[in-house]
Amino acid sequence: MRYLEMYTPYKINVKSAEGIYIYDINGNKYIDTFSGIGVMALGHTNKKVNEAIIKKLKKHSHLSNFFLDENTEEVAELLTVKDEKVFFTNSGTESMEFALKTVKKIIGDSKILYFSNSFHGRTLGALSVNGFENLTKPFKPLLPNTIKCEFNNLEELKNIFSKNKDIKAIVFEVIQGSGGIKLIDRDFIDLIREYSLKNNSILIADEIQSGLYRTGYKYAFEEFDVEPDIITLAKALGGGIPLGAVVMKDKIAKHLEKGDHGSTFAPNPLAIAASKIVLEELQKINGEINEKGTYLIKKLETIKSDKIKEIRGKGLMVGIELKESDEGLIEKGIKNGLLINVLQNKVIRLLPALNITYSEIDKIVERLRCIL
Repeated sequence: MRYLEMYTPYKINVKSAEGIYIYDINGNKYIDTFSGIGVMALGHTNKKVNEAIIKKLKKHSHLSNFFLDENTEEVAELLTVKDEKVFFTNSGTESMEFALKTVKKIIGDSKILYFSNSFHGRTLGALSVNGFENLTKPFKPLLPNTIKCEFNNLEELKNIFSKNKDIKAIVFEVIQGSGGIKLIDRDFIDLIREYSLKNNSILIADEIQSGLYRTGYKYAFEEFDVEPDIITLAKALGGGIPLGAVVMKDKIAKHLEKGDHGSTFAPNPLAIAASKIVLEELQKINGEINEKGTYLIKKLETIKSDKIKEIRGKGLMVGIELKESDEGLIEKGIKNGLLINVLQNKVIRLLPALNITYSEIDKIVERLRCIL
């Protein structure tokens, strides 16, 4: 096989996908519980999204960064508030790279703080603030002047802040996605905010997975009294077409000059057309997401299994942590018509389509009951 496999593919030959379902060439039907890893927020092959892509495709598929697509400013306005700017990228990793590049221009050799179990991408800059040692170790040395703190360890955070007054940027997730759906403690994020205000540190909120209404908020940090200077986005943004974005306050953007960064492809016309529809539709259903998330967690709590250690999450970003690892979970799911995403062989990450119905939630829970 000439394709270089960096992942272990599921043993399914996909024929098509629609809504929360994926169909294989043998006629089997599976529920996709993680929506292409949080990408298909409106489900697979959403009619309105597809129509927007096809309409744009009939006009053009690519123009390059010398032309401003008609939907670019519309999507920029949907993502930002007054006194903010947005730059579009092709992925979450690219968004983090640009965010770090911007920060480095401003803070120079000052320190950047990040947290254990955080995931911000796999390129060299993103790896420099990645909290997974198994991912970073083979590629060291990475960016210098970074400091890692244990996530939600308040005492360690206090100690680091007391000894490092030159921390001028802090990268954080309100909910750690790849880290196992772990929510930030309120006193932990409060201390981050206090330090950043006192020391004029740049706050970078990674909302690549948790943003765009996944948790019931446009951005997950909105639940807390914190205002990031930079927000990184991707995943659901392009409706299945690669698209990322970096939202930054004007006080950050003013440090950038033409030529400091660029992209041949972003924003791709097909992706930006899809994004307009996705964001408009998600605004309409935003009020339902928290209600459905609460419903999902309550239904999961009815599963009587001694395998379950904890169920946690916010909105429709939910994790089921097991007491012991189980390498056969994915295969068990497939046998029960359920496609699940498993972290560290023991955390089932649920990122269903945000327009999922209550009856579809019930189907997911019943099949998880069979597995667990």
